[in-house]
Amino acid sequence: MNPELIAVLAVIAVALVFDYTNGFHDAANAIATSISTRALTPRVALAMAAVGNFVGAHFGADVAKTVGSGLVELPTGVSSLGIVFAGVIGAITWNLITWYFGLPSSSSHALIGGLVGSTLAAAGTVLWKGIGESVVLPMILSPMVGFLLGYLVMVAVQWIFRNGQPSKLNRGFRWAQTVSAAAMSIGHGMQDAAKTIGIVVLALYVGGYQGSAEHIPEWTFWTSATVLALGTYAGGWRIIRTLGRKIIDLRPPEGFAAETVASSVLYFNALVLGAPISTTHTITSAIMGVGATKRLSAVRWGVAGNIIGAWVLTFPAAGSIGALMYVLVNPLF
Repeated sequence: MNPELIAVLAVIAVALVFDYTNGFHDAANAIATSISTRALTPRVALAMAAVGNFVGAHFGADVAKTVGSGLVELPTGVSSLGIVFAGVIGAITWNLITWYFGLPSSSSHALIGGLVGSTLAAAGTVLWKGIGESVVLPMILSPMVGFLLGYLVMVAVQWIFRNGQPSKLNRGFRWAQTVSAAAMSIGHGMQDAAKTIGIVVLALYVGGYQGSAEHIPEWTFWTSATVLALGTYAGGWRIIRTLGRKIIDLRPPEGFAAETVASSVLYFNALVLGAPISTTHTITSAIMGVGATKRLSAVRWGVAGNIIGAWVLTFPAAGSIGALMYVLVNPLF
């Protein structure tokens, strides 16, 4: 077996490990609200999220192309595979750190940060324009949009159902959450499975096994979707508790509003812009916006501050780990 093939297989393997950690780390994105409002039981919610991620992966081609060809520029060869390998290890490491502390950070930004960090350590070319347009700008705007839309949608829900009986409304919105949680799961698959696909395609390209970083083989969709689904079904209970219970006390109407807003933002960015945004940032900010309609003090801003701190740290922290990993693994490639 030649060195290039071994290196490509190593990168694909570590990308799928990241995909699995992404699944259990970000399972909370799709189901925390449904579990906390008792709209769905935990295992039913996880199973539905896994299926939704699997389906959504097949609609994320534009996001995959952005990750595979729009963020860094690497020459073909084994040395470049070492850069990709180190970057993905950086993302996995940060995922595990934030999962341990129950912080819903962005796996997407961890992956991109790790890849940028390892590329810089190798004196490679980072496409800063692509990073700015496809990562930094959406990273700033998507939480703001999620918060604002969460607030506005929840105000609309409260006004439309202002004369309804609370017990009947809660039952109705629990059923509605089945649909909104499924939509959220598909949106998560569009975004997060696609990012792993982008890394696999980048590995195939720099390893010399395909001529373009934009061509996506069909098997990569099925493989990434399956692994992400398995990781999601494994669950990420630490983060589920943070999102579902510690930011605000969610009821079914709030859960429905937050999921509807977050899934809409994910669909727009994946299908229209092809931008790899953070599902974590989107659903968390939507939950905060929904909670703010009660009163600002209804949001536990101390918990929210810790989460936002993790958001800010994710890109540089994963980048630093990716750079360190490159120094460690470079002799092997």
